[in-house]
Amino acid sequence: MDIKTATAIRRLRLVSAPEAVSFLILLLCSVLKRTTDFNAVPVMGAVHGVLFILYVIFWADAWNRAKWPVGTAALYFVLSVLPTGGFFAERKLRREAEDAVIAARARQEGVVKA
Repeated sequence: MDIKTATAIRRLRLVSAPEAVSFLILLLCSVLKRTTDFNAVPVMGAVHGVLFILYVIFWADAWNRAKWPVGTAALYFVLSVLPTGGFFAERKLRREAEDAVIAARARQEGVVKA
């Protein structure tokens, strides 16, 4: 994995957890809006919207650079629209990055040929 691919995956990973948190807070604000006089939906909607757009941009870049199969790319996109999916995406992306580092070190040491 080259540095640009690793950077693209890292960016996607870093935005996935905050996007998931903002989604959960937006859901909470929606419930509070309907049950109380508290209305933070416009603010949280904007914050979540920005984070979601960043996630989609970083997802497209990571898909392009990492050459993921369509199924893998679709999984990461579906995780972005589920309320807690960003947490699972972050965990899976972290494992993928760690595996890539291990594979690169093995190739560097001559343990694996590829």
